[in-house]
Amino acid sequence: MADNRGHLIPMYVVADESGSMNPYLGELNAGLSSLHRALLGEPMAAAKVRFSVLGFSNDVEVRMRLADLRDEDELPQLVTYGGATSYRAAFQALSARIPQDVAELKGEGYTVYRPAVFFLSDGQPNPGEDWDGPYRQLTDRSRTTGAPNIAAFGIGEADPATMLRVATNQEWAFVSIPGADIGAAITKFCSALTTSIVSSGLSLASGDAELVVDRPEGFRMAIDVV
Repeated sequence: MADNRGHLIPMYVVADESGSMNPYLGELNAGLSSLHRALLGEPMAAAKVRFSVLGFSNDVEVRMRLADLRDEDELPQLVTYGGATSYRAAFQALSARIPQDVAELKGEGYTVYRPAVFFLSDGQPNPGEDWDGPYRQLTDRSRTTGAPNIAAFGIGEADPATMLRVATNQEWAFVSIPGADIGAAITKFCSALTTSIVSSGLSLASGDAELVVDRPEGFRMAIDVV
């Protein structure tokens, strides 16, 4: 067995790549690039995180998997080829991937803390699609190894009640303020995500295992508007 190499938090950005997101992916990609630069300036925090990026529409594309951002020259680009908004596909993909990722990191000798998912969508899930079942499996700690904490961020036409259903803690469900510019909201999301990752990584480095989720500027808590 490998020696203990330290403690890690696997973190996943799960971003809507449906057709409606096409005008805003430039802001999202720029925001993720800014996140990368910020993490390079916080090596103690970055050392505690393994970072993945998944895009979803009708299905799921893994844009980056279990990366140590200190070793990456740049982050991948999110793209859209149209398509709808399958929450079911997103949660099924996470249910399959997270246990594999946790097992891989443990096999490399790390102690792995509960993964965190940052979920971003600008619309409603596909009408009539059963996503509750895959979601329950993903978040059931008796069924899924590494069942994650999930923070949900809704922009545009996203429904506050849906974001509350996605987040595993009602204090981690946010929606952008009505009428706010979506591109600007995405930029604020990326800024808050950066702060959350740095704070969570530093918390783990100091011996805690606290997930820090910041409310982005221009967002409000979903629980306040349902």
